Formats: sequence, structure tokens, C-alpha cells
Amino acid sequence: MATTQVTQSTAQRPWLAAATIMTAAGAILGALLTSSAADGWQLLHWLCKPLTTALIFLLAWRTVLPISVRYRRFILAGIGFSLLGDIFLMLPQDLFIAGLLSFLLAHACFIAAFAGGLPFTTGPWQGVLCLAYGALALWILWPSLATPLRGPVIVYMAVLLTMLVQALARAVRLRERGDPLAAPARLAVIGAVLFVISDSLLAWDRFRAALPLASLWVLSSYWAALWLIARSVSRQSQLKPI
Repeated sequence: MATTQVTQSTAQRPWLAAATIMTAAGAILGALLTSSAADGWQLLHWLCKPLTTALIFLLAWRTVLPISVRYRRFILAGIGFSLLGDIFLMLPQDLFIAGLLSFLLAHACFIAAFAGGLPFTTGPWQGVLCLAYGALALWILWPSLATPLRGPVIVYMAVLLTMLVQALARAVRLRERGDPLAAPARLAVIGAVLFVISDSLLAWDRFRAALPLASLWVLSSYWAALWLIARSVSRQSQLKPI
């Protein structure tokens, strides 16, 4: 029975990947054409953006052999808050703070998932590198940040980089122990790095200077991050093609 379930899950993954790629392409295309003042594309963006994140949620939810029930629950909660943030940030109203709070809660859930059963960190280098990056990013963005946004942005960046530190620490500790779960932990690390890249591009485009094809770079790196984090739920996940 277990073998049959694993086979079915493996067979369904390419279809789920194809559907996710198609909806992501629709969301990005709709965003790019809407920003170019083309009519009728905004609805495509509004439909495909939350649908893409929902499909990634489905990937994590349908995992047959999860690392643990606890890990999957926190990852699902994180993707769920990300979906909520997607909706807040795509609406025409200025709901940036609501979106920021949603993604902050998402990262808090990811931190809880990555921290399960392991120390917060295994060494100083992860924290030092992330702290240096955060300081540099704030130094670049600070002159362009409106005063009411500075506090929320600092808090969000601290939580985002804590998520990355915890993902790195977990992968290092599992590798040192020779644990087979080090393979899916590496997927989580790559996903965390891509999340930082996506948010950095978004912050640059929103606060510093317009980024050419911003929707393409921000959304593609964001969904790649979520996809890898979702795949890290499975004990069988490896760094190999889907």
C-alpha cells in the first residue's frame, strides 16, 4: 500500500509542476502587460497569482512521506500565510503593511519548521553573513524608506534573515550527523536563499529604483523558493530534476 502511494505521488508531481509553471507564467505575463497599460491582463494576474501559490501548497499537503507531521504543518502554514500576502499585495488598495505582516508570519512558521528538534544555530558564520547582508540592504534602502515604514521593514528583514539562518543551521547540523534528511534540508536552504533574493528585488523595485521586468524576477524567484521549501517536506526529496 505504501509503495502504491509513493508511486502515485511521484507520477502526479510532473503534472503539478506543469500546472504551477503555467499559472506562474500567466501571473507574470498578466503583471508585465498590466504594467505596460495593456487592457484585460490584470484579471489574468489576479487569478493566476494566488492559484500558483495554492498549487505549491497542494504539493506540500499531498506529500506521502513527510519528514514529520509537525514539519509539514508549519510549512503548510507558512505557504498559507504567503498566499494571504499574495492577495494583499496584488490588490489595488495600498495594503503593503498587511502583506508584510502576512509574510512575516509565513517566515515565523518556516523558522518553527526548520528549528524542530535542533539548536537555533550551529556556528556564528551563518548569523554573521546574514547580519552583514541585512545591514547592507538597510543602508541601501534607508534613504528611500518613508519614516512609518522603517520600523516594519527592519522587523521583517530580521525575521526573514532569521529564517535563512535557521535553514542553514539545520542543513549543516544534519550533514554533520550524516542524516539522510540533509538532502531535503538543502532544498529548504536554496528556497530560503531565493526568498531573500526575491524580497530584495521587490524592495529595490518598490523603494529604490524601478527594476526592468520586475514582476518576472520577483515572482519567478519567489515561487521557486516556495516550491523548494514545499519539496523539502518529503523524505525522498533530492537535488535532482522534478
